[in-house]
Amino acid sequence: MSFCVRRGVHADTISYLSMLAAAIAALLFRASSASRWLLLIAPLFCYVRLWLNMLDGMVAIAGRHASPRGEILNDLPDRVSDVLIFAGVAHSGLGNTTLGYWTAIFALLTAYVGTLGQAVGVQREFSGVMAKPWRMVVLHAGAWCTFAADRPVILDWTCLVIIAGCIETIGIRLRRILAALHAKTRGVTP
Repeated sequence: MSFCVRRGVHADTISYLSMLAAAIAALLFRASSASRWLLLIAPLFCYVRLWLNMLDGMVAIAGRHASPRGEILNDLPDRVSDVLIFAGVAHSGLGNTTLGYWTAIFALLTAYVGTLGQAVGVQREFSGVMAKPWRMVVLHAGAWCTFAADRPVILDWTCLVIIAGCIETIGIRLRRILAALHAKTRGVTP
């Protein structure tokens, strides 16, 4: 972080780099049916994406660039990254294309519900079992298991686990947001 601040690397640049990492992961997933060993590398770019997404916020704060505009440029590339990665999985030829896209949709819904709390004047929600880092961990496990077992159906099960976890996470986030709103209207701090 301090390296980026000293070198004048703007947080927005780091956000754009996170989309590049996601695009590389997507391309690697897409090509993995022809070269299965790419399943070992693709998840690593998912983690690079996560690291860059964490770094951009820290650099914005440390470099005193944090702003409402920065909130958008921090979040929007992350949503694009979710879609890119799961579209790559959908078109890998190692699983059901529709499941890959449903996984992207539920990843977007999970993130969207998380931002609803902030939008209505309470806290942003990061809770639940299938927050962004855990989606990447599950995808990583599924990719490596698919490589090791040479069974494409594993990626379908991976997508189903992520979707189920996203549904649970959406429910938890909505309950917490509604509880915070209820407490706020009553003048009580949750």
